[in-house]
Amino acid sequence: MPHATTRDDVRIYFEEAGQGTPIIFLHEFAADFTNWEPQMRYFSRGHRCITYSARGYTPSDVPDGEVYTYKHFYADSLAVLDHLRIERAHLVGLSMGAYSSLQIGLNAPQRALSMTLAGVGSGSEIENLDDWRKQCRANAEQFETLGAAEVAKVTREAPSRIPFLVKDPRGHADFYAALARHDAKGSANTMRGFQGGRPSIYTLTDAIAKVATPALIICGDEDDPCIGASLFLKKHLPAAGLAMFPKSGHVLNLEEPALFNESVERFVTLVEAGRWPARDPRSLSGH
Repeated sequence: MPHATTRDDVRIYFEEAGQGTPIIFLHEFAADFTNWEPQMRYFSRGHRCITYSARGYTPSDVPDGEVYTYKHFYADSLAVLDHLRIERAHLVGLSMGAYSSLQIGLNAPQRALSMTLAGVGSGSEIENLDDWRKQCRANAEQFETLGAAEVAKVTREAPSRIPFLVKDPRGHADFYAALARHDAKGSANTMRGFQGGRPSIYTLTDAIAKVATPALIICGDEDDPCIGASLFLKKHLPAAGLAMFPKSGHVLNLEEPALFNESVERFVTLVEAGRWPARDPRSLSGH
């Protein structure tokens, strides 16, 4: 079973397919490496594609201790690239994975050819940050006391997941059946450490404004917790474009796989052609 080993000796399971310029896919909290299958099949026709399960998500290790911070998660992505001897890759992240992709852009920009930030920024509102952290702690306790299967039943009809249910009941059912099989300890630790401990993106304005990496921000127009954050990133990332998917929620790569693939493919193609420049200052002048 292929795996990369992190600096703190956590084994990260990964899969790869295809040849060419690398693309690495970073999954969301409720997902794992399998949820990028529509993208792995599509993009591996012309690229070397890598998907992996984050720490706490089997078949990767589920370590004990305070080792689930946002710093651990973005470092794990780099550990996979290091193991595969990949210097630079396109980063495609959803939600938690989008936050990790952004952190690579902030802290190791030399490793990122581009960043696709989909469904990014939930829980970032400064005025609600304390409540968000409290809710994350409560959600972690639910995983520990009820188990993943019961939590999956409770969360399957969260507002941002309803568009997925309406459009694709079969895909929605498969998604939550997979969540029900997650390791409860790993999910609790991730919820408490990563989700409840990461800095709000609104506190990173100055650093974000210095990130020159080409970025595509994708948001569903019914994913209310991410709309404000997506607009914020569009405003402050110098080389960012924003795609808003209509009548769409949070799980964009599965909810609208064709539209997602088309959008990311166009973005990656333009980046590789050197045709995704930073925003021209003249467009900010109001003239």
